Amino acid sequence: MPYKITIEFNDRDLRHFRRELKRARASVGIADDEEILGAATELVKALKRARLPDFITKRLGKLETLHAMLTDPDWTLRDGERSPVLAALAYVCDPEDIIPDNIPGIGLLDDAVMIELVFRELRHEIEAYEEFRRYRSSLPRRRPAARRTGTADAQLARRRTELMARMRRRRAEERRRSP
Repeated sequence: MPYKITIEFNDRDLRHFRRELKRARASVGIADDEEILGAATELVKALKRARLPDFITKRLGKLETLHAMLTDPDWTLRDGERSPVLAALAYVCDPEDIIPDNIPGIGLLDDAVMIELVFRELRHEIEAYEEFRRYRSSLPRRRPAARRTGTADAQLARRRTELMARMRRRRAEERRRSP
């Protein structure tokens, strides 16, 4: 029988998790982007092989989306847009975060919470990227990047520009509304 737990984070709780994410962002300044991306790739592989609670397994796809946003050659984010995604990946890859990952049953609970919070914080970026991926998959099959030409590539570039503009506009509007 499933047991549902609902957790409500108040502003103080959210500030706590944001501080932890900020700490992870500071580590991004030290760690190389490729090192973080490599660690995230290895973590996802290890988690897929492990026997995990469902609440973690459900977040693996979200973790993979964050990783894909940074490694997709057709979707290039600015440094300021890459930073929070890298910070989230760095946090999840840190085995000694708020709850050490080696604690059976709950070691990845804080990582799952952080993934959910990052998805909420980056909803405009993720929404734009997922829409871009859907659009790209609807286009006729494309050639490798080194040999691309044609209408489909022009359509893809136009759609990417539109989605990124919308993403940045929504993020700017959100910042203006926030205290």
